Amino acid sequence: MTLPAGIAYLLLLLLPTLATVLLAFTDYELGAPALGWIGLDNFREMLADRGFGVSVRNTVVYVGLVTPVSILGGLGLALLVEAGVKGRAFFRAVFFLPVVSLTVAMAAAWQYLLHPTIGPVNAALRAMGVGTPFWLSSSDTVLLSLAAIGVWESIGFNMVLFMAGLTAIPRELYAAAEVDGARGGFDRFRLVTWPLLGPTTLFVLTISMIRSLRVFDTVAVLTQGGPNKASEVLLFTMYQQGFTYLRLGYSAAITLVFLAVVLALMWVQTRVLDKRVHYA
Repeated sequence: MTLPAGIAYLLLLLLPTLATVLLAFTDYELGAPALGWIGLDNFREMLADRGFGVSVRNTVVYVGLVTPVSILGGLGLALLVEAGVKGRAFFRAVFFLPVVSLTVAMAAAWQYLLHPTIGPVNAALRAMGVGTPFWLSSSDTVLLSLAAIGVWESIGFNMVLFMAGLTAIPRELYAAAEVDGARGGFDRFRLVTWPLLGPTTLFVLTISMIRSLRVFDTVAVLTQGGPNKASEVLLFTMYQQGFTYLRLGYSAAITLVFLAVVLALMWVQTRVLDKRVHYA
């Protein structure tokens, strides 16, 4: 009964992963009749490649912006929605809508919203007498604009996860905390809600960082890594090297670096942060 699933797992995951590992140590180019074993040359080139360094820096900045804002925003929205009695299902659906929407379609919508001349965002700024930046075509604002879109995409997903964690907290603990002197809402949050949300927060942190690292669609649709590589991120560099410059060996090496970063995040979760989390 498990044979079909095992075959699919082998063909669609294990064999491509093994092929990627092997290609990372070759000079293979798409369409080339043969390949040569070059050892660690791709990784040495990576260290000397200024474009790769820029993409790593942009990815780190993007993750550093999107992850904390989407987590704090998701937690805040979850607390607000759970505190209300009416319209809970409506707000849950509205904030979760970006998660289930097609990313390419939403990117096209953001391209219109942030257009420097006809976009509603700049139109509103002009009406208020504020300067109108070139959101997606200026090196100073493009990464911030993409990060804002990333927060918009992730905040609803994080909100739903936090709401699941909030519903699992026994109501009796809040009553007990109030009897013990925790009268204010902040005290109840600090003494009851936040500690018991530890497992949920750890999961949300890990998922948010991995989702941020995997940013590709919005970059490919909106900026193509520009202007002047100001928005080029790790996965877009990997795609460009493999399918624009046809250097599959170098692209596979970048893929291994990406996988190593993801595995490192998982290790930090299981070995370091997990020990500091309180499980009820």
